[in-house]
Amino acid sequence: MADLEAVLADVSYLMAMEKSKCTPAARASKKIILPDPSVRSVMHKYLEKKNEVNFDKIFNQVLGFLLFKDFCENISEEAVPQLKFYEEIKEYEKLDNPEDRRKSARQIYDKFIMKELLARAHDYPKDAVAHVQKYLTKNEVPVNLFEPYIQEIFNHLRGEPFRKFLESEKYTRFCQWKNLELNIQLTMNDFSVHRIIGRGGFGEVYGCRKADTGKMYAMKCLDKKRIKMKQGETLALNERIMLSLVSTGVDCPFIVCMTYAFHTPDKLCFILDLMNGGDLHYHLSQHGVFNEIEMKFYAAEVILGLEHMHRRYIVYRDLKPANILLDEHGHVRISDLGLACDFSKKKPHASVGTHGYMAPEVLSKGTAYDSSADWFSFGCMLYKLLKGHSPFRQHKTKDKHEIDRMTLTMNVELPDSFSNDLRDLLERLLQRDIDKRLGCGGRGADEVKEHSFFDGVDWQQVYVQKYPPPLIPPRGEVNAADAFDIGSFDEEDTKGIKLTEADQELYKNFPLVISERWQGEVAETVFETINQEADRLEQKKKAKQKQRFDTDEKESDCILHGYIKKLGGPFASAWQTRYAKLYPNRLELHPESGSTKPELVFMDQVEEVSPDLVTVKGEQCINIRTREAKVVLTNSDDIGLKEWLQSLRSTHKCSLELLGNMAKKAGKIYGTERDKQDKVITPRTTNGN
Repeated sequence: MADLEAVLADVSYLMAMEKSKCTPAARASKKIILPDPSVRSVMHKYLEKKNEVNFDKIFNQVLGFLLFKDFCENISEEAVPQLKFYEEIKEYEKLDNPEDRRKSARQIYDKFIMKELLARAHDYPKDAVAHVQKYLTKNEVPVNLFEPYIQEIFNHLRGEPFRKFLESEKYTRFCQWKNLELNIQLTMNDFSVHRIIGRGGFGEVYGCRKADTGKMYAMKCLDKKRIKMKQGETLALNERIMLSLVSTGVDCPFIVCMTYAFHTPDKLCFILDLMNGGDLHYHLSQHGVFNEIEMKFYAAEVILGLEHMHRRYIVYRDLKPANILLDEHGHVRISDLGLACDFSKKKPHASVGTHGYMAPEVLSKGTAYDSSADWFSFGCMLYKLLKGHSPFRQHKTKDKHEIDRMTLTMNVELPDSFSNDLRDLLERLLQRDIDKRLGCGGRGADEVKEHSFFDGVDWQQVYVQKYPPPLIPPRGEVNAADAFDIGSFDEEDTKGIKLTEADQELYKNFPLVISERWQGEVAETVFETINQEADRLEQKKKAKQKQRFDTDEKESDCILHGYIKKLGGPFASAWQTRYAKLYPNRLELHPESGSTKPELVFMDQVEEVSPDLVTVKGEQCINIRTREAKVVLTNSDDIGLKEWLQSLRSTHKCSLELLGNMAKKAGKIYGTERDKQDKVITPRTTNGN
């Protein structure tokens, strides 16, 4: 029976992976619903305060670029050829073959430079033209050939095209997507969880599928009770920090990165890149040891992964074949950053890692170290790929103390079968003296990449994963141990552990969405489909409402507008949807039906706007206390609700100041101030007389 369940788990998991490769509409089991276009008002105000309503910030976001491109190609009244010029330059820069680059360079030159020069319409600097012509005359095509044009293209796009974009519906759509992103609050219901694919000290790793996009991920679930039992709170929170550091900014194709983090009452969940090709330890057991050429492939990709971490001042501390995962094509990524550490401010000195791979300085108690430790572990890992065991487990000992003793004292004897270059590489990586170790001379990964063992390796080709992997995981297989062999934790272990409010408070800042990775996921799955559906719905809505509420408020003195919920009805027990418009002197609350006049809240009648959000009927709310009543407002949009609160408070404050100033002016005009002065002066005059 157990075997049948294991087979069914594998089949379900493999079917989910195949489905995730289908058309976007088939991937998602849960629809993404964009907020109403009126959210533009709130989001524009929010983004302005964050200094994000500028060309560079929007253009450099995946969805921002796609919507700006859509505007330039389909909406703009004037042609924007600069964007196409930019895209073709970027495509040129990705080309690996010099011959392909020559062909592309000539096409770009003829289409965007020569054609305009002949038409006297080329408004780029002369030195940019001269730069390109100089290289093309020599038949040279460096990757950065068109770089002088990039900044000039941006200067043009930052001007009129971007200004028009901000006035368009495409910017409204950007605000809708950005609002959706900033309000993401994930739960287990947002994923369909499939079979277990691994297990660690605090929890398990599962294959899962995100419900709204259909993208497959690995879900690493850490048990909060088990963390508490092992006093691992710092380690768990550190892993979240390390993952966010390596997953943000320039993408690294050689590290298992994180897209989301969230937690439930009993679990901490990391949503990570899914690597369904197994790990190198598993493949060593299936394939046997690797030869030098095969090992060189894995070494090169791992070097770039370590380089990515070290540039961010992260020492990994747990490099070993079991932590090197393969994707379905056979390329590798470094996984499990649970022991990684930031050494930018203070060097670590803890003795952590796996015995047989830890550097001598890590084993020496109280000795501070940095990225040097990873290059020693790297040497140990390469040795294992070639020989099947760590250089310090030659006698197959499992005694940790003996392994550590050998690491600290033994000079590794390398087999004669190793090439001279390989022997030199390993000897220099396995140096106990950090000053003599390769990678520790001040130039990090560059020292390792320049070693003679890697002569002939094109590192740009490695980065774009153009070298063929020596081992391609079998398609249609899970490439992991049987689900029942992996097993699960015994719940009896944590039966007596209770999670307190203080325990949960530790994880209040745990949830995280990596913006560029979420946008990338949406762009490659459902972006186009959701936009088309939203366009159809909005057109129907506009026709029905005749744009009653969603009117253009740019020319009016409206400060903020959009949908909000007001507590009303019998006994103030129901949330009623209203279209709110905030003006300097009043708040208008329009019913959706439009059959009745709006409710008006005048600022001079408001006594207080709550300084913070307050909880009413289980919802975060804004309280407005007037002379006659209390107005309670809420929304499911956290960003929008906070913007409404701040705008209401600042508008009320400005209104009070304005009324105060008007009273003073009235006093001066009608003699109120003079009367006060007379009342003060008169007694003195009388006394003087």
